[in-house]
Amino acid sequence: MMRRPAYRTGGVRFGHGFPMSRWVLRLMIANFAIFLLMAMRVVPVGAVDWLGFAVPGFLMRPWTIVTYMFVHGGFMHVFMNMLALFFFGPPLEQKWGSRFFLRFYLVTGLGAAAFSVLLYSLTGPTIMVGASGAIFGILVAFALNWPDAKIYLYFVFPVPAKWFVAALGAFTLLSTVQGSADGVAHWAHLGGLVTGFVYLRYGERIGRLANSVLYKERLASPRGRARRAEPPPDPTPRRRRRADGDSLDEVDRILDKIRASGMDSLSARERAFLDEVSRQYQQTQGTRKKTRTH
Repeated sequence: MMRRPAYRTGGVRFGHGFPMSRWVLRLMIANFAIFLLMAMRVVPVGAVDWLGFAVPGFLMRPWTIVTYMFVHGGFMHVFMNMLALFFFGPPLEQKWGSRFFLRFYLVTGLGAAAFSVLLYSLTGPTIMVGASGAIFGILVAFALNWPDAKIYLYFVFPVPAKWFVAALGAFTLLSTVQGSADGVAHWAHLGGLVTGFVYLRYGERIGRLANSVLYKERLASPRGRARRAEPPPDPTPRRRRRADGDSLDEVDRILDKIRASGMDSLSARERAFLDEVSRQYQQTQGTRKKTRTH
């Protein structure tokens, strides 16, 4: 029976014995199942043209921006991608939660496809398949969360995760700039790395900026101007509901930040806000219990 090589992060040991997580298992099953269906000709080989991502014509087949992540060019292609997901996915899903993990996986895969569009002049008309872009995003996420974790290269040589991913990124960038005839979409790997890094480091700021722009556009629209011109008949209840909604949005934002970067990333104001929300919730629960016992 093959044992999983371990990697360490301080006092926490990952690797063999680490529990499989929900979406890592589902993604592995989906990728292997699609590969087997195509290998057994249950799904025709020509389906690659309809499932793989290609810049010319992808607007006519928009689903390929997602489906390409689940189609692979051979057994070693799918095996190596799923092996990396098997090793590095579970600790991330356990730390972030399943919903954020799946969103991150898909976003980095979409980022890899976006790089194909941006670098089309270098890559030319090729059909891109495979989960490698998303896997490279998983690798950079692991290195950001556990930079000193030892990754055993070839199961023998211990390398800190931060240096392993840095070297991998440098090689990928060099291969993208120089061009390569090995049939590997290095630009997609680079897209997954960059998207994963930007999403974890700056995703919160980008989200706030996007919300601000959309809000200003709504206010500038004819409907927004009309709504501003109409005074509310009774602002007190509406103001209270808006305050409650804003508090819930802020709680969601802070929880997403904790999942992405841990408790240490919170500012003093954010910690105080969570403490206040927790205190209010406990008071509400206490009031409800008293009401039921009377």
